[in-house]
Amino acid sequence: MSTHSNVAPIIIKRKKKVVGGGHHGGAWKVAYADFVTAMMAFFLLMWLLNATTEQQRKGVADYFSPTIPINRVSGGGDGNFGGDSVFSEEVLPQTGTGASRQFPTASQQARGEMGVAEDSEKTADTEAAFRKIEEALMGLGGESMISDGTMKHIVTRVTDEGMIIEIFDAGERALFEVGTDVPTFVLRDLADVIARVTLLTENNIAIGAHTKAEPVVLADNPVWSLSSERANQMRIMLEERGIKRDRIKRQTGHADKSPAVENRMAARNNRLEIVLLRTDR
Repeated sequence: MSTHSNVAPIIIKRKKKVVGGGHHGGAWKVAYADFVTAMMAFFLLMWLLNATTEQQRKGVADYFSPTIPINRVSGGGDGNFGGDSVFSEEVLPQTGTGASRQFPTASQQARGEMGVAEDSEKTADTEAAFRKIEEALMGLGGESMISDGTMKHIVTRVTDEGMIIEIFDAGERALFEVGTDVPTFVLRDLADVIARVTLLTENNIAIGAHTKAEPVVLADNPVWSLSSERANQMRIMLEERGIKRDRIKRQTGHADKSPAVENRMAARNNRLEIVLLRTDR
């Protein structure tokens, strides 16, 4: 008799489980670290944009796109924009001048002396003078020089060129008689106030006049001559109120080429800009 069994042998297979964890599978940490770094850089950029002046931002832009300092005039860089800077004047950035004139003087280049302010005390004095004028106009430090009804005709802003006092038509109250350079009582009141605040400083003055667009069907469009005449009328009124003639360095008629609102024929585009020019340039 055979002793062999026809039952299949039982095979026991033992598997060893390796459980992940600890320091294994940490690739996500690298991606997370990159994300956190990018967010930190983003918030740092936002802080810099809010906490610095235009001139300081230009200096930072020059630092990251430097040029060889062969002269005292800052030039355009050689970065991603081919010499342009998002903060510069968008004209002649690649000629080595970085300014809006082909042959600028040392104090007229777009970015200042090698992209930074050399005379910080003068800059601070100018900013303080601008704040003083704004407070006097808007009553930020107490009582305003102008009434509530007149205040709606005026806004101020500070740019690289200087402090702009913009006055404009509001509702039914216009600065000039329709289609003429004859000032209304509103503009005469505003001229009194502007003359008084500009006497607080010795900054030179530039005057610009803008008009709303006229229908294209007009055979003789008066916007150029009208804006020039209105700028001249504003100059005359300021001089009559004590502003020295040699302080007024420029008067310009811009016609309807720089509208303040999208509707080029809106009365809001009838406006005057009195610019207190910087002395720290």
